[in-house]
Amino acid sequence: MPEGRIIKALAGFYYVSHEEGIFQCRGRGNFRKRKISPLVGDWVEFESSNVTDGYILDVSERKNELVRPPVANIDQALLVFSAVEPAFAPVLLDRFLVHIEQNHIHPVIVVSKMDLVSDEEKESIEEYMSMYRDIGYEVIPTSTKAAADLPHFHELFKDKVTVFAGQSGVGKSSLLNLINPELNLETNAISTHLGRGKHTTRHVELIPFGEGLVADTPGFSSLDFTDISTEDLSRLFPEMESRLDGCKFRGCTHTSEPKCAVKTAVDDGEIHKGRYDNYVSFLQEIKEQKRRY
Repeated sequence: MPEGRIIKALAGFYYVSHEEGIFQCRGRGNFRKRKISPLVGDWVEFESSNVTDGYILDVSERKNELVRPPVANIDQALLVFSAVEPAFAPVLLDRFLVHIEQNHIHPVIVVSKMDLVSDEEKESIEEYMSMYRDIGYEVIPTSTKAAADLPHFHELFKDKVTVFAGQSGVGKSSLLNLINPELNLETNAISTHLGRGKHTTRHVELIPFGEGLVADTPGFSSLDFTDISTEDLSRLFPEMESRLDGCKFRGCTHTSEPKCAVKTAVDDGEIHKGRYDNYVSFLQEIKEQKRRY
């Protein structure tokens, strides 16, 4: 039975990419009974007598999936955050990083509009970029003349499925349009009243870029912490996760417990105080959600 990857889902049809071409397929009738809903990015078994009349027979197990955009089996996420217009937002970036770590997706931080920053702003942004690099994250600064960065992105996407996420109005659509001008994604100006951009899309599609695939839809699943426990949160901060064995108590929340390796690292400047403060804020949010439910 041939196997391929769903690269587009639209109006009840799934478009499956195979070495012999792209096949338009429907899902089997019993998928609904089995509560299986194929997603873009799924590896599937299918049968087809021609390119427009196929059926998906089975969906392979996923390594991860997102709700928005609805994509499965993602290798990496490009988190696009601007240096200015809108201002760099480390709290929001840390929120994205927690969710991406939870979904076992490799994050790459892209800091856009670096050519628009003042000298004073540049120093602050570079401190943040250095901090994230020290944690182990890949950080790529880009300018509004992003075409100069394309060769690096070609290499970055090789043999990977990539999604874009990040602040609104930071240039995700512009970057995607640059990668594939045929997309012609709508890139509305930032709403100064709301402080965020606008973007509307009807479906998600994986588009070839270089030797990889890129989801053509900026976005990410809900950014609340309903699926993350207080015990798991610190494991989603790599600089904390590597120190958990040094804490005296199992299940240490790194807030009020004595002999906590994480708090010691914060005091010694080995863990950035801003990252720790964001962790504490997220922890409180999770506790409040538990109380509500």
